[in-house]
Amino acid sequence: MRDEIQDELNRVSGSLVIMAKAVREGMRQASTALLAADHTLAQQVTVRDAEIDVLYRVIEDRVYDLVARRHPIDGDLRTVMTALQVAADLDRMGELAVHVARAALRRHPQTAVAPELTSLFRAMATVADELGAKIVAALADHDPVLAGQLDGDDDAMDELHRGLFSVMLSRDWPLGVEAAVDGALLGRYYERYADHAVNVGHHVLSLTTGRTAEPA
Repeated sequence: MRDEIQDELNRVSGSLVIMAKAVREGMRQASTALLAADHTLAQQVTVRDAEIDVLYRVIEDRVYDLVARRHPIDGDLRTVMTALQVAADLDRMGELAVHVARAALRRHPQTAVAPELTSLFRAMATVADELGAKIVAALADHDPVLAGQLDGDDDAMDELHRGLFSVMLSRDWPLGVEAAVDGALLGRYYERYADHAVNVGHHVLSLTTGRTAEPA
């Protein structure tokens, strides 16, 4: 019975890694589409989000089936329930990538990012991709070190988010309300993406070290 439970846990873990890779690629493509006003790529992000949704449902089904059929206890039960939490955070990260892609579609053929904000959003995109890469590695290797680094990366995203508002709220801002609203919404998407990444890191830490942390 224990071997069967471990086999099921391994399958859930593998699905989480696949999901994390899809989420990372989704945000990477969404960021590229945003900065380049790439209509085709933005559409691909919205369409491929269905793959992330399917992976989420697959993980849910596997977890519920495991609980119903194998009745895991103690550490095994904590592992499967934590996997469900990780999948929920990854699903939300995928949705935020779609929000970025849709912002690009809304403003096409113009870019949704004001020239004054391009460097900030390019930096946000870089941080988001680094977060995605660390999540993939932390989940694949059950690596508490990488998981713990996500908090620091989130600090970098928060700093960029503050810088974004410093620019938009300055007296020298030349582009009016609409461009500022676009910038604020996009900044929020990236900030929340990072917050959910931190949550994933906390879940990995909980599983590998027994240490718990408050959600971001």
